[in-house]
Amino acid sequence: MEILAYGVQSDERPLLDAALERHQLRMLDVFLTADTAPLAAGFPVVSSSVNDALDAEVLSLLAAGGTRLVAQRSTGFNNIDLAAAAKLGLTVARVSYYSPFSVAEHAWTLALAVNRRLIRSVNRSREFDFRLDGLMGRDIHGMTVGVLGTGKIGECFARIAAGFGTTLLGWDVAPNPECEALGMQYVGKEELLSRSDLVSLHVPLLDSTHHVIDREALALMKDDAILVNSSRGGLVDATALVETLRAGRLAGVGLDVYEEEADVFFTDRSVQGIADDTLARLISFPQVLVTSHQAYFTRTAVGQIIDATARNVDDFAQGRTNENTLVPQGG
Repeated sequence: MEILAYGVQSDERPLLDAALERHQLRMLDVFLTADTAPLAAGFPVVSSSVNDALDAEVLSLLAAGGTRLVAQRSTGFNNIDLAAAAKLGLTVARVSYYSPFSVAEHAWTLALAVNRRLIRSVNRSREFDFRLDGLMGRDIHGMTVGVLGTGKIGECFARIAAGFGTTLLGWDVAPNPECEALGMQYVGKEELLSRSDLVSLHVPLLDSTHHVIDREALALMKDDAILVNSSRGGLVDATALVETLRAGRLAGVGLDVYEEEADVFFTDRSVQGIADDTLARLISFPQVLVTSHQAYFTRTAVGQIIDATARNVDDFAQGRTNENTLVPQGG
């Protein structure tokens, strides 16, 4: 089948080529928007990335151009209007599983980096400044670690936390027995936030979790707590987070996602800068580390994502559905 893949990173290209070699594949590094959707005319399959905008307008343009399958290369799909896709007769599939270790390990990378002031330390050493002033961190051992969302990724994060020798608190709609076996105590969100030295977010972005970390939630956290978000940007009220940091609260913040990241992340803004004042302010705080939605970006995880995408395309071609199908053929 003819496939047009949007938002392809350079490291993805050889993996996509190998996995979809039996198809006619064209790859673009631009995102899928109303402006770029006409490029898909004549392609029955479009493969999208997590920061593409698949609203009703874009989906209508794809359908008008002959697209029949949208195969998203991510687990999250809050960027796709599924109701509009169904009305247009578009089949939609995602990747329901890839290595949870990739995201959990990156979340800990962020937590450790902000705790031990690694960015400030590296920047200093590049200028041959080897003072220790302002670089003091804390032992992770003995901390209370709160995990919001204890699915596959949250469980992996908790296993690493247990290895450090921490006290584990969890919050979810239902307890995970594997986390309970690690000694995790499930508590209410308010208690978790007020007791934790480190809070990591691993819940999906739903109406019920949008801004789960809002002004009130941030006020409950310890002044010297660490906050990590490697899940979805919309979980954190970024404006409230800036206000909290300006007040001199929170010892460290690690963000791999941001609620308005779609027009910034995965792009080079080193020359023109960014117009998003909130993001610019977040990046300016010395205790904040922002990475560009790369937690999933390991060879293992990306390989699994691309293999699942190839299977989604093959199953669609054969008239089959699988566990990744969000909108089946015929809506």
